[in-house]
Amino acid sequence: MYVSEVTQFLSELKQKNPHIEIDQRKGRAIWWDKEPASLARTAQIRESTIPQQGYVYHIKG
Repeated sequence: MYVSEVTQFLSELKQKNPHIEIDQRKGRAIWWDKEPASLARTAQIRESTIPQQGYVYHIKG
């Protein structure tokens, strides 16, 4: 059965460092696995945002 070099590398890496998958799950929980924001909070963020002016390409002067 064929196993690519990348798959072999990842398998060996995980065998040598079994904590990698645990660290990956912790990182995912921090950055991605979050509860959706409430509608009230989303509305509050939109209302408190100050609109930015467009980029100035030419300054008269």
